[in-house]
Amino acid sequence: MRSFEHGYYLETPLSHSLLMTMRSLGEFRGRQLLYVDQFPEVLATLRRVAIVQSTESSNRIEGITVAPGRMEAIVSKKARPRDRSEQDVAGYRDVLAAIHTNHARVEVSNSLILDWHKGLYRYSDERGGEWKSKDNAILEIAQDGRQFIRFQPVSALSTPDFMNRLIKLFKQAAEKAEADPLLQIATFVFDFECIHPFKDGNGRIGRLLTLLLLYHAGYDVGRYISLERIVEDSKDTYYEALNKSSQGWHEGKHDLRPWWNYFLGMLIAAYKDFEDRVGKITSARGAKREMVRNAIERLPKKFTIGDLRRACPGVSYPTLQRALADLRKEKKVRCLGRGPDAEWENIKG
Repeated sequence: MRSFEHGYYLETPLSHSLLMTMRSLGEFRGRQLLYVDQFPEVLATLRRVAIVQSTESSNRIEGITVAPGRMEAIVSKKARPRDRSEQDVAGYRDVLAAIHTNHARVEVSNSLILDWHKGLYRYSDERGGEWKSKDNAILEIAQDGRQFIRFQPVSALSTPDFMNRLIKLFKQAAEKAEADPLLQIATFVFDFECIHPFKDGNGRIGRLLTLLLLYHAGYDVGRYISLERIVEDSKDTYYEALNKSSQGWHEGKHDLRPWWNYFLGMLIAAYKDFEDRVGKITSARGAKREMVRNAIERLPKKFTIGDLRRACPGVSYPTLQRALADLRKEKKVRCLGRGPDAEWENIKG
């Protein structure tokens, strides 16, 4: 909320590199529309993979993990959640699916955010859908194990007013169109995290808000590439950017540029990943086998079929076997043992 008050974010100077990044994102968005028309079946496969990866990564960032092999079953609703972690995963899955399906029919509001939070805990005994009732703090653990407060969010008493004000100011800024929508979205998500309106689930809700608002702005790469996975892969930089930009936030003396640079850089990475995957999959026929090849390039040099299955949700076991057999004939991989648990090695270079 502080970033929108009195047009504060509009006074932040923009570097040439940031402007070039925004220009590149506009070009990426234009090219994506062409891919949607040319490779619908390939993109359908990417969508399925992105849903699983987004659900897994966004929860794993918060320390919520499930046993190997269970994630895809829960996301596809082929298995019921059997513990608290799987319940949290199932709740995120439902909210994420609703965004992908209904993004054009919903707008950001306090009631929507509260409904999402309630949905996160739909399958657990935890009560969601309410602003925090006690003050919270964002903690950091020093190397010697001591904890200290990295950032003190808005108090519980002030949270409803701050959230009302944030929604109102964001909508006014969007209507005035005084800045690029991407900067407005990044600023909204940042202020949301500084308010930290919930006892738990703030990071997950913030990432869901990012996806929805990017949909509204026409940057829907999150439909095909997991933005949450990119955040997880750059988690240290993610927290560092939030930390740097949050200094002085309460006084309205903070610097939005570290967060803006991270946010736009995350989108650039998503679009590059998108074009790389679509570029390698030149036709719908054999798309899943090509996906396996790409996954192997991202895995450690030595891997198992189990590792490969987790990296390629939605790809059947026989398809994985055929892809490995092809790569073996091409002398791109070799098997180091026997049986389904045998290790494989990627022969790079």
